[in-house]
Amino acid sequence: MDRKSDKIPLELLSPAKDMQSGMLAVMSGADAVYIGGPGFSARKAAGNSWDDIGKLCSFARQFYAKVYVAINTIFYDGEESQVQDSLNKAYHSGADAVIIQDMGILKLDLPPIDIIASTQCNNVDLEHIGFLRDSGFTRVILARELSLEEIRKIHEEIPDIELEAFVHGALCVSYSGRCYFSQFLSGRSANRGECMQVCRLPFDLVGSDGNAIQKNKYLLSTKDLSMSGHLQDMIDAGVTSFKIEGRLKDASYIGNVTAKYSKELDRIVADSKGRYCRSSSGKADLDYEPDPDKSFNRGFTQYFYYGRKESVISDNGQRSLGEFIGKVRDLKKNHFTLDRPHDLKNGEGICWSGRNGEADGVNINSVDGEKIFPFKKLPHSIGTDIFRNENPLFEKAVLSGAERRVGVKLNISETEGFFIISASDEDGNIAKLNFPHERTKAKDTAISEENIRKQMSKTGGTIFNILKIDIVSGQDFFIPVSTINGWRREILETLLEVRLKNYIRRPKLRHEKTIVCPTTKIDRSYNVSNQFSEGFYKDCGAEIVEKAYEISDKKYVRVLMTSKHCLKHCLGSCSKYGGTVKVIEPLYLVLMDRKYILDFDCKNCVMKIVIPDNQ
Repeated sequence: MDRKSDKIPLELLSPAKDMQSGMLAVMSGADAVYIGGPGFSARKAAGNSWDDIGKLCSFARQFYAKVYVAINTIFYDGEESQVQDSLNKAYHSGADAVIIQDMGILKLDLPPIDIIASTQCNNVDLEHIGFLRDSGFTRVILARELSLEEIRKIHEEIPDIELEAFVHGALCVSYSGRCYFSQFLSGRSANRGECMQVCRLPFDLVGSDGNAIQKNKYLLSTKDLSMSGHLQDMIDAGVTSFKIEGRLKDASYIGNVTAKYSKELDRIVADSKGRYCRSSSGKADLDYEPDPDKSFNRGFTQYFYYGRKESVISDNGQRSLGEFIGKVRDLKKNHFTLDRPHDLKNGEGICWSGRNGEADGVNINSVDGEKIFPFKKLPHSIGTDIFRNENPLFEKAVLSGAERRVGVKLNISETEGFFIISASDEDGNIAKLNFPHERTKAKDTAISEENIRKQMSKTGGTIFNILKIDIVSGQDFFIPVSTINGWRREILETLLEVRLKNYIRRPKLRHEKTIVCPTTKIDRSYNVSNQFSEGFYKDCGAEIVEKAYEISDKKYVRVLMTSKHCLKHCLGSCSKYGGTVKVIEPLYLVLMDRKYILDFDCKNCVMKIVIPDNQ
């Protein structure tokens, strides 16, 4: 029955801030969405009720799209009953999998549901990923820092675990799960879903002589990831789930970016000569052309997928650049013009980089031909790059301009006293019903048949799209329009019931083998915060030598962040990559009059931010 059994399924995985944005993601072409429940989600500000998650699961299931619930924070002793309740409710709400970070969950009473290893599990090396597979995980969300070659090696060595990788959205400059900066400054733990995003703040970079090398710059704030033109490379490396980041983003962002990547995957599937398929069903039809440049972005990067090449840092910190519109050609007292045609409209927002490098911007008061009249302020000079970062009409189009339909073929035949209507969808589900009729001779057989096709094709209000209608009858009959409409409603309702009945959630993977931890000593990077995770690692033959930062004596913890982003490389002083600029170490970051040492581990190509001993 399954048309996809001999193909490699590709999954576009979109974020859902809430039920409505999750539904829009599905309509825009997502094969799966991930969403947070009321607690224990790494985006605490994006929690949802179990009732809403249940409704989202029911909606997505019509298209055989999946829903994953993020229960991906660490938990403390005394919270295990709440975590257990979340696991149970995720399963009973209809979720297809849970995303977890805390290994203590594996010691609880897991419902029969897939478990996915969150990127906070530090999914970087072969040994650790093999360990997760042996522990019962069906999928790992790969660390953002991995290159395509490193991913390829993981897939070749461990082909029996699914690989999920980020393709678009905000990046954590730290290895996920290994940043304690927010906890150190504010008591808000990133591993508990409360990150204050210290990395998006401006810092000073100071040399060992105390002089500033750079002042008030966004030295840790990365651009956003964009791999829309590189999905085939990711597929070739072994990735089958393509994850859009953004559970704090609004629905228009989610819909627009989802639609863009869905179109890219559709193109790859169409060109694959049957090798690949989408993991869900149906086709998204759009009333707009998706364009991620028109949604929130800090500029784009491929990060480290192709190795260490470009600068990954955004000069604008938290601000969105948006869509490049043109350069200032002429600047007058109350208006300016651009060097190319544009479609800017009244009320839209524009921005540019100010004289000091800070992002600046304004709303448009009016547009008269080429002349743009902004509200109160103007760009500072001719040649300034202008970006549009607010586009209300486009956002409205995204919110209302996506419709998704599942293809159906109908067969209508006649037997004595009955019409037999059979409906089969693109997944091989079949519904068949008999409809009694009284024979009434038609004045024109061709018109009668045309009328049946016309009425049976009207599927508005359903998830279906009629691709083909075969009518097999040697009789010339007339059937009232109301009767045909009734047939259509009943057969499509029955087909939907069959689709939902035939949907099967994949059961949790269970291993009988003994699980051995690849390391004998569990340090702070494993974030052991409760007796259950401690027991898990001990059962795997490991010793807990350091517990999670959140429950440790903070005075003994010096490393606040571990990052593949390197400021020596940005300064042009990394000899490994041909840098010639000389700097005298140690280098320091300064934030709010506090100094932090930069420790460069050049052998492993990482940078650490360390608290000085005198703090």
